[in-house]
Amino acid sequence: MDESIIVLTDETGKSLPCYLEKRLPLNGKEYILLNPIDYPVQIFAWESEDDESGTLADVDEDEITTIFDTAQAVLAEMNLVLKRTAYTLTVEGELPEVDEEDIIQIDGDDDEEEGEEYVEIAHFYFEEREYSVFAEVDPLPYFAKQSHDGEVELLSPDELEEIQPFLEEQLAEDDDEEF
Repeated sequence: MDESIIVLTDETGKSLPCYLEKRLPLNGKEYILLNPIDYPVQIFAWESEDDESGTLADVDEDEITTIFDTAQAVLAEMNLVLKRTAYTLTVEGELPEVDEEDIIQIDGDDDEEEGEEYVEIAHFYFEEREYSVFAEVDPLPYFAKQSHDGEVELLSPDELEEIQPFLEEQLAEDDDEEF
């Protein structure tokens, strides 16, 4: 397999092939920055407040299982393949071109967290409930660590918080060197 591709595996055995973007050594450990090969997507349900507006609601794993085949069929009509990969759903194929006016911001889980920018790539109904599939405009990379024997493990939130200042410093230095 290509050395620039690393496959993350979650506790359920699902895999997520990623491009190796950067290696960052720190304190005898090697941290790596990974970006999924396919596009990370999320499915949200629309909660209607009235006839004209609605809000997006998270969809849990059980509901994803229920609607997955329908979402997959809708995306297949666009020559896209929806996949149940580790840590996220992904879409393989060429996404439609993004217009600035089509980008929406979806707020984070807590008040301090800034929302991510998404673009709707598909819309469908399942049992009279409305859903949308959104792709992140600028997906966040995955941070992992690689052991001496080559095993790759996603960083826990605590580990990421601990080394985040170092990672930001390293990435900022790399950005400066590119100019």
